[in-house]
Amino acid sequence: MRIILYTGKGGVGKTSVAAATALKAASEGKKVLVMSTDPAHSLSDAFDEEVGPEPRQMAQGLWAQEMDQSSMIEEYWAEIQNYLTAVFEWQGTTDVAADELARLPGMDELFGLLAVRRHHREGGYDALILDAAPTGETLKLLSLPDQMSWYVEKILPVQRRVASIARPLARRTKALPPLPEDSVFAAGQRFYDALAEVEEVLIDRENASVRLVVNAEKMVVAEARRAYTYLNLYDYGVDAVVVNRLLPETVRDPYFEEWRRAQEHHMRTIRDSFEPIPILTARLFEREMYGLEALSELAGEIFDGADPLEVMFRGETHSIVKRDGGYEVVLSLPFVEKESLELSKRGAELLVSVGSYRRNILLPDSMARLAAAGASFEDGKLYVRLKDAS
Repeated sequence: MRIILYTGKGGVGKTSVAAATALKAASEGKKVLVMSTDPAHSLSDAFDEEVGPEPRQMAQGLWAQEMDQSSMIEEYWAEIQNYLTAVFEWQGTTDVAADELARLPGMDELFGLLAVRRHHREGGYDALILDAAPTGETLKLLSLPDQMSWYVEKILPVQRRVASIARPLARRTKALPPLPEDSVFAAGQRFYDALAEVEEVLIDRENASVRLVVNAEKMVVAEARRAYTYLNLYDYGVDAVVVNRLLPETVRDPYFEEWRRAQEHHMRTIRDSFEPIPILTARLFEREMYGLEALSELAGEIFDGADPLEVMFRGETHSIVKRDGGYEVVLSLPFVEKESLELSKRGAELLVSVGSYRRNILLPDSMARLAAAGASFEDGKLYVRLKDAS
């Protein structure tokens, strides 16, 4: 199954782009499901037709779904929720409030990702297009399996043994909170295993891709660059950047000239930051883009005859490895000469120029204090060393 996850800063038009991609693929003979994992569902608005918690056919070969967490709670969270509710009630929380508190923040998006696992296992579609939450929430979710792994592997077994010893005492006294039964620990393990399986599906770069949707605006581009850095760190493949709502060339009113110059400036930043990843563009239309006809027009603008399900880029534009007490940023730059290299670093930004090739790389925040300590070429790759200046 081909999986494409669209994310971007809120308001950039990622729902319309996701729906347009699915419609384009379906028009070319594929069986496609577009699914929203964002709690603020917008697919119904994009199609101008009601979309429910179960897949609903919107056009020939195209289904849409807006996730409802209630169907997923019973499968993945019921045992844990019952225990958490008991703990909150032991603390004096009312029944209704305890039940609500047991549904942790972010559960909607999380269960949306678990629905990816279900559809992947069932294999009922050729492609799954995900309209994900804005970048910040999506990055937290995609990094969750890595963050949970140490706890599940190291701490959970110890807690399970301690609970089994202390549980008889807790049952005899009300001074201790209820301790989880073995079934709760088992449910936690199943929950983690399901998340880890989703991660395996989404980091398969031959079949799964992330696409960043941006507008040519300063804050939007900055967030997209940051998102790309962290997606790389967690091994998720970005195969395209979609720049949405560009002013058309036909608009030449002086009122828009300053806006046009700003967009041109931000487009240069986008190219410097993301190439050789393909950069797809769509103009700002003269109307709102909802309904099948408008979405089809948007898809034609973005893909311009290309296959929307193609893996448009494989690999990374750069990678970061830890080495010799510091880090190396590795860029693939075949056929360059060392003499043409220019290198500078400002805070968390690394700027690399080789002849006409220019890259503006946003590093993780933890590397902002490091200084560039040299560079070298080896087998067509540029290695930029970063070390603590002190």
